[in-house]
Amino acid sequence: MITNRKIPSTKINPTRGGIMKKTILALLTLTLLALGCGENKSDSPAGTSGKEKLAQKFGLTLFEYENGVGPIKEKIQLGEIDQIKAKTGEKLFTEKCTQCHKLDELYTGPALRDVTTRRTPEFILNQILNPEEMTKKHPEAKKLLAAYATQMTFQNVTVDDAKAILEYLRSVNK
Repeated sequence: MITNRKIPSTKINPTRGGIMKKTILALLTLTLLALGCGENKSDSPAGTSGKEKLAQKFGLTLFEYENGVGPIKEKIQLGEIDQIKAKTGEKLFTEKCTQCHKLDELYTGPALRDVTTRRTPEFILNQILNPEEMTKKHPEAKKLLAAYATQMTFQNVTVDDAKAILEYLRSVNK
């Protein structure tokens, strides 16, 4: 015989379950935010700037991060443009660089007329003198390789030759 007994409901109260889910989700979100935004103080000394942290991330010193990897290890002082050196630099640029670079157009490599406004003199010199290591270690050189899909090659130039090319690039930027 069938009786009309009420069986207790096993359903969860939708209002109560929804609030609990939202509370758990909110707590989880706050926990993840706190962990994600927290700073690991053991990895970075007090007072470390953003650039210093980026340099450390790439295994570079701050100087290398700002000025490239290579034989130029300290800031150089530039004065007025030396026209004689710039003329020598123009000759070297024509002989060594124009196979891949033009002043005003993208070619195998980037246009270089305004490179002295985009890069430090030390970066330019290190790129000329040490292109392969720059591409392996420096984030900007890696971006250039990715953009142009061609490794810049060392053109067998001396530091003085590279400085003359830099002087030429400075002269055409004005």
